[in-house]
Amino acid sequence: MADLERGGVRLHYELHGSNGDIPLLLTHGFGASSQMWAPNVAALAAERPVITWDMRGHGRSGCPAEQAEYTQEACLADMVALLEMCGASRAVVGGQSLGGYLSLAFWLACPERVAALVLSDTGPGFRNETARQRWNSRASETATRLEQDGLAAQSVGLAHAARGMLTQQDRRVIDSLPSIDVPVLVILGADDRPFLSAAEYMAAKIPSAEHVVIPSAGHSCNLDQPELFNQHVLKFLARLNER
Repeated sequence: MADLERGGVRLHYELHGSNGDIPLLLTHGFGASSQMWAPNVAALAAERPVITWDMRGHGRSGCPAEQAEYTQEACLADMVALLEMCGASRAVVGGQSLGGYLSLAFWLACPERVAALVLSDTGPGFRNETARQRWNSRASETATRLEQDGLAAQSVGLAHAARGMLTQQDRRVIDSLPSIDVPVLVILGADDRPFLSAAEYMAAKIPSAEHVVIPSAGHSCNLDQPELFNQHVLKFLARLNER
């Protein structure tokens, strides 16, 4: 359990396990924290280090007052800094929901740092501008609701994160899918209906993608069915070791 300072913003992270040289970097979804990986880290860290962290505005990380501090670009730079702090030049990069989208964006920005991707209950964004605007409008509504109903700095941080990190500005991530040249695990719950078609789309467009649907699980399949989630991720990681 440790903290990293970046430009005056405190980032909380944890490094689990010590075996292996390529860690697994896991990023949580919007409104969650690194605690969402609690049922998974012990199993996943048996063969390689696992890094979990709280995005800015979330969990035990800092909540800057300025909206400008909450951008996807800042999150990607945070992820680079975390890898460097842990002495890793590359990682298997994964995440749930927003964390999965950021993992795709991380590959696009820093492909040399990505050994593989684990995309859990997430989507690649929108090619259609109207659909993207609808998504962004919902994110803005979430921010307003947090400001009106929330408490203290954490709600301010989440509201800023909704406006700056949850919104999507262009189609670069979804357009990049056919270019992804590392192994990819697309995994989600069978009951996560809003993301079923997005997962199918990613699995079809990414050349080296494996698609897994976990039964009796929703938008956080790692929490709803942790044993099944761990089994599938461990099998995927084991195949990386064979390459």
